[in-house]
Amino acid sequence: QTITGNFANVIHGLNVNHLTDQVIQRSKRMILDTLGVGLLGTSTEVCHKVTQYSKIYSSDISSTIWGHLDFRLPPLYAAFVNGVAVHSMDFDDTWHPATHPSGTVLPAVIALSEAFPQKKKVSGLNLLLAFNVGIEVQGRLLRFSSEARNIPKRY
Repeated sequence: QTITGNFANVIHGLNVNHLTDQVIQRSKRMILDTLGVGLLGTSTEVCHKVTQYSKIYSSDISSTIWGHLDFRLPPLYAAFVNGVAVHSMDFDDTWHPATHPSGTVLPAVIALSEAFPQKKKVSGLNLLLAFNVGIEVQGRLLRFSSEARNIPKRY
């Protein structure tokens, strides 16, 4: 089997039963930390700029822009703006070699979960599963990347 096929099979096979108590607790801590950093980041100049830029987009399907209760965007742009807010403070979590897992995954997971119709809303456990699958995907891509392995040597 190819690396990509194996990767897809592993990710596809994950379900909420794979979430151990330890994974759930760590995930909650990571999510809380990311939300806190993201809310602080909404006050940065770069976040204001991407928020203003993104106002040109509208859609019937929309997701929350953190820190702006009266402003919503299509999920793609909500994830972008909220991701910029998280990373603009540069206090979001990281691992070695350098990448910021929660700041890229959480805004996308939350924006997508808000876009589901009311009758198909995502449970808390499914949101945690999606978050962890995103973290797993990012970690595996990082391991596969020869560029990532060289980051410490370049700096």
